[in-house]
Order: sequence, then structure tokens, then C-alpha cells
Amino acid sequence: MGAVAATTTARVEAGTGQMPRHVAIIMDGNGRWAKKRMLPRAMGHKKGVETVRNIVRAAGELGLEALSLYAFSSENWKRPEDEISDLMGLMRSFIKSDIDEFTANDVRLKIIGNYRALAPDIVDMLDEALDRTAKNSRTTLAVALNYGSQDELVRAAQAAAAQGPITAQSIEANLDTADMPQLDLLIRTSGEQRLSNFMLWQAAYAEFWFTDTLWPDFTKAELARALDEFAGRERRFGGR
Repeated sequence: MGAVAATTTARVEAGTGQMPRHVAIIMDGNGRWAKKRMLPRAMGHKKGVETVRNIVRAAGELGLEALSLYAFSSENWKRPEDEISDLMGLMRSFIKSDIDEFTANDVRLKIIGNYRALAPDIVDMLDEALDRTAKNSRTTLAVALNYGSQDELVRAAQAAAAQGPITAQSIEANLDTADMPQLDLLIRTSGEQRLSNFMLWQAAYAEFWFTDTLWPDFTKAELARALDEFAGRERRFGGR
């Protein structure tokens, strides 16, 4: 396949020792972390937010251009109402407490998914955060909120059809991640090995890295290990 869109950048070459440009993480295991310690699930989510904060800092320190985090899927609305309320409260707290640090560290916030379906005050907070960080360029942090990859593909195909012939290039140009580097590496914590409706298109030629570590225990050192392993893999993209 030729060039996809003007905003698409080249993938990292195989086995060169280069860092991936774009890493995505399915953050899994908050509930199990809390259960192991006989704590409420809310405490697992709270600890998970602390890990998000640490990994965003680590991404910049390790030289990643883009980090995508699966924070709240469109299927997560099926969870108990009190758990959803806890998650939304943590989201409010995270935005309030970390936006200044994002600005100071040149982090651009991006939201993928239909975040405008969230509570109006959260939408307002996110809009303000997006505006404040729009010109930052060191690292892009894409947070998936009310996100489902199948829904993203439907929306992208509809937008492509309105513009002309539907092609792989036109669909990719209308994805939520169209202005980001190609996805190089997808990490999932907690021992699970599935995509859970996350970045199905983007992961077509991404490398996968799975760890048994529960998300609240995930560290910069483990992220660095994943990046080191990525650097030694041979990526053929369908070739020999």
C-alpha cells in the first residue's frame, strides 16, 4: 500500500535498535490488584491513575512521540453505576491535577472516542485541556474515552464515503488517530491477550507485548523492557 495520508509518518524500521514512535497500552488489572489486597475496586482505579501519571512522565523521558491509553471503552458503561461514578470522579481529579504538568512538560493531550457523551462538566474540562495543550509537541498523549474501535471504523467509513470513493487510504485518513504516527507497539497488562475492541485498524502491523503485571504495578522499567524487546524484533509488514 502506498502513502496513506499527508499526516501519516513512516514506521520504525525493523531491528535497527530504534525506539517505537507510537506505543498504545491496554491498561488492565485495576480490579484484580485491589482484590488481591482485599480493597475496594475504587482503590485499584485510584492506584491505576497514579500509574498513568508515572507512565506519561516515563514516555517523555524515554523519547516516545506518542502514547495512547485505553482509559474507558464504550462497553465500560455496562459496569456497575457506582464504579462508573468512581471512574468519572478520578477523571475529573486527574484533569485538574495534571494539566499544568502537561503544559510544563510539552505534552499534547488528544482524546479519541466520543468523549462528548460524557458528563457536561467533564467535556468542558477536556475541551479546556485540549485547548491549553494544543501547541505542545514533545509527546502526544491520546486518551481513549468512550472509545470502541468498531465504532471508530464505522465513523471513518462514513466520513470517507461522504468525501468520495472508500479506500484503505481514505478510511485511515478519517480515523481518530489520523494525525498521529503509525502504531508501532501495543502493550496489554494483567496477562490477558486480546485487543478488546481497541485500535483494530491501527494494530494491523503493530508488535504486541503482553505482561502478567497488573496495571497499578506497571513501571517505567517494564515499559523500557518492552521498548528494548521491540528494538530487536524483525518487522516484515507482509514481506519475507
